[in-house]
Amino acid sequence: MALLGFLGKDKKESLNKGLEKTKENIFQKLSRAVAGKSKVDDEVLDNLEEVLVSSDVGVKTTLNIIKRVEARVAKDKYLNTSELNVILKEEIVALLEKNQTDSENDFSSTLKNIPFVIMVVGVNGAGKTTTIAKLAYQFKTSGKKVLIGAADTFRAAAIEQLQIWADRVGVPLVKQQMGSDPASVAYDTLKSAVSGEIDVVIIDTAGRLHNKINLMTELSKIKSVMEKVIPEAPNEVLLVLDGSTGQNAFEQARQFTAATNVTAIAITKLDGTAKGGVVIGISDQFKIPVKYIGIGEKLEDLLIFNRFDFVDSLFSER
Repeated sequence: MALLGFLGKDKKESLNKGLEKTKENIFQKLSRAVAGKSKVDDEVLDNLEEVLVSSDVGVKTTLNIIKRVEARVAKDKYLNTSELNVILKEEIVALLEKNQTDSENDFSSTLKNIPFVIMVVGVNGAGKTTTIAKLAYQFKTSGKKVLIGAADTFRAAAIEQLQIWADRVGVPLVKQQMGSDPASVAYDTLKSAVSGEIDVVIIDTAGRLHNKINLMTELSKIKSVMEKVIPEAPNEVLLVLDGSTGQNAFEQARQFTAATNVTAIAITKLDGTAKGGVVIGISDQFKIPVKYIGIGEKLEDLLIFNRFDFVDSLFSER
């Protein structure tokens, strides 16, 4: 199976660098798992299971991967341990294929709706604000007119931080005072987008999780108000997860997917962690496409996720 991605050379190098900690972690554990072994046997498979679970792939997804590798071992009768990396790459890519909508689209691709409305959800601290800024930057750089709506009105800091980022990127921000009705901000933002012939609208929302019912009610209200201006809005509900939290990211995903109809996921902070395996587990378990990954602090360090490039970066020899 050819593992063909679509990232250009520079972005692929950035991805390799961003995933370096996870890659080193996995390779160190893999070398211990196959030490002294010439073929993939039950002991190697047990060790491999431990490697994947401890790399934050998650138990269910790990078992799925092990089943696939076991099937390959049974089919090919004899597999050398030196082939394990290749097998892992192929089987993980195949596993992700079921849940991942691969496309060669980039930020300059034609949008299916204009304005294209992205509602961003996620806990505070997950990298939601910086992800919004990076999205705005990438879309603007590709020639699109972008507008941001500051509908997280429960924290003064959220509005202030978003304003700083909007100014840095050079895109307008629609905001009201702290404590204003978030749905009102979303409504104003979409009205401005329609009159201003905006291509992409990015709506920030509150990251509270302490009361799931309140969160669900608030998100539903924002969506219903937006639909009054643009019937298809939002075109995308993007959940931002902090990849460095490992298994806690699974819990965040569980709570937000229960609260609203999440259609895409962005996983941030992968450059600062050895827990990048969480991307594989979340894609597999939630059956929601991972659309973006954050691999650094710079505005251009938000990449469109591609399973081929991601798996290649994690499991290819240096």
